[in-house]
Amino acid sequence: MTADVLSSALASEERRHPRSTTLTWLRRLAGPVTDLVRQPVLLLAWVIVLVAVGWAVVPGLFTHFSPYEGNPDASFAPPSAEHWFGTDRLGRDLYARSVYGAATTLTATLLAVAIAFGIGALVGLVAGFAGGLVDTVIMRVVDVFLAIPSLLLAMVIVSVLGYSTNNIALAVGISSIASFARVMRAEVLSVASRDYVKAAYGLGVGRLGVVVHHIVPNSMASVLALAALEIGTAILAVAGLGFLGYGAPPPEPEWGLLVAEGRDFVAAYPWTSLLPGAALAVVVIATHRISTSFRKDIGR
Repeated sequence: MTADVLSSALASEERRHPRSTTLTWLRRLAGPVTDLVRQPVLLLAWVIVLVAVGWAVVPGLFTHFSPYEGNPDASFAPPSAEHWFGTDRLGRDLYARSVYGAATTLTATLLAVAIAFGIGALVGLVAGFAGGLVDTVIMRVVDVFLAIPSLLLAMVIVSVLGYSTNNIALAVGISSIASFARVMRAEVLSVASRDYVKAAYGLGVGRLGVVVHHIVPNSMASVLALAALEIGTAILAVAGLGFLGYGAPPPEPEWGLLVAEGRDFVAAYPWTSLLPGAALAVVVIATHRISTSFRKDIGR
């Protein structure tokens, strides 16, 4: 049964049984399923992201090699059926190190996006709803942060806090707060001028009630879309800082560090950097493709 036939059948059954919550839920599920069937590139992107999440959550299911222990006799072994990404100078399996490195990189990425989303949305909400001098001061500070390249700002923050993956996540999150604040403020200003908000005030609803029940729920769409798009950017930022040596020290497997460890040998043994870097690039491209689809769905 194709996705179109499934969607039509569910719509027919829902008309016959309008109170069936199960049919209603299946009806809503049929839309995204149809989109995936019609867009094989989007489906492939979801598969790639789910595999990357699997690497982070249960790495032992994807490889039996240790990311730390190597075989000196097998150093710089080329990609093969046994070692899919080849081995490094210590004979460690690069595919295993890439798999186990997903947990470090993706955890830092999600933490960074959560920090930027939470603080940025709150700052934008306060600025947009308070208005006046509060709005002016907050947005001038936001403009200063936006004027500084985010990677440079993250490097400065990590240098102050110390080199570690957790500090990288904090630095990347702080450097992205300004973007979320500006988007949230714009949405709050737009929603606050709507008729239903004015009607809520007319019915005696307090300022806090208007914020909680009307402004926040109706202002989150664009901010959520930005968060989805920011995931790919944050992966690159976390890996980039790891590549520069600001993250976890060796022998920890981290995607940026893996690329950095092989750069001195890339001329003679190109797989040491190219294959871990290719895995990183594929995951970033897949997340951007999914975030683009997510933004379109929110905008409907």
